[in-house]
Amino acid sequence: MIKKMSADKLYKFFIYLCLSIFAISIIVPLGWSILAAFKHKSEFYGNPWALPKGMYLENFRKAFVDAHMGEYFINSIVVTALALIILLVVAIPAAYVLSRFEFKSKRVLDTLFSAGLFINVNYIVVPIFLLVLDGEKAIKQIFSLPATMTLFLDSRIVLSLIYASTALPFTIYLLTSYLKSLPKAYEEAAYIDGCTYLKTLTNVIIPMARPSIITVILFNFLAFWNEYIIALTLLPNKSKTLPLGLINLMQVQKTATDYGAMYAGLVIVMIPTIILYILVQKKLTEGMTIGGMKE
Repeated sequence: MIKKMSADKLYKFFIYLCLSIFAISIIVPLGWSILAAFKHKSEFYGNPWALPKGMYLENFRKAFVDAHMGEYFINSIVVTALALIILLVVAIPAAYVLSRFEFKSKRVLDTLFSAGLFINVNYIVVPIFLLVLDGEKAIKQIFSLPATMTLFLDSRIVLSLIYASTALPFTIYLLTSYLKSLPKAYEEAAYIDGCTYLKTLTNVIIPMARPSIITVILFNFLAFWNEYIIALTLLPNKSKTLPLGLINLMQVQKTATDYGAMYAGLVIVMIPTIILYILVQKKLTEGMTIGGMKE
């Protein structure tokens, strides 16, 4: 018995030690970056671990105004929010149909969506770019528009559509797996009360699947908010998002040796994701650990 208790304590100690090391490896760089955002550029030539001598908020003004991070921040919010709305409007009904109904092409659709999980979006950026160019050329020819006019490039709407479409396989797969675990008794009661399929989806299924939907929103928010390759390809001239603006800011500030403004831009990018994670942390855990009530 004593040996068993000692083994259990040793196992728990090992687990907590690994978790503590993992937490420290995340918290230390994060905290250092936040503190560095408040330092004057002269402070970076001394002890890098020293606390800032004051709250040098000029760094945030330089990043937000001079480096146009404020404009890029708004662009990222618009693109991410629009992409999430499009994604949820398409993915939730699709997952509902695939998880609750039987029809001839169901297996084919399941296979196609599952195959989409193995496609890395970064590998198909060039084909996506060529499709966008071909579509723009076709529209210009049909409506006799000027060749210099841009329709699909530098468009936040087009970028949002591509983000949403590339995230569909993962989102539908996750939602379908969750909806399959939900009991059908509630739907049957709704049908008896005269609810249509759409009303059942909005009033019964979506509230029950809220933890899974919040999980999907968080994962895709992080993916859209931090995405760089597609945004760099489809936004070559204007309407840049935060990751593109952050790269430009880092290049400029490294040349100017103004590291405070560079870290301030980094904090501007990180803050929304940290706040969102804090707000939905409980629901995120439920969505990943609870599969719903079994029939």
